[in-house]
Amino acid sequence: MKLPIFCPSCESTLRVSQMTCGTCSTVVNGDYDLPLYLKLNRDEQDFILEFFLNSGSIKEMAKQAELSYPTMRNKMDDLIEKIKNLKS
Repeated sequence: MKLPIFCPSCESTLRVSQMTCGTCSTVVNGDYDLPLYLKLNRDEQDFILEFFLNSGSIKEMAKQAELSYPTMRNKMDDLIEKIKNLKS
């Protein structure tokens, strides 16, 4: 099962409030931000993973997705801008 990252009611980013150790059942409670990567939607996470697995080659990603290089570059630029805004 994948970790939900957005509220099903209002679509806001969820925060972590509890984690449990699968070995000893220790429970940690608090109010924690999700890591930046988890604040991205699944498609954006997959895009970053594919970029990594393609050794950072946008050209190879475009080829595999049967898209033009400029189209893939624009997707990358949009994602970079989103990440910059999330960091602010």
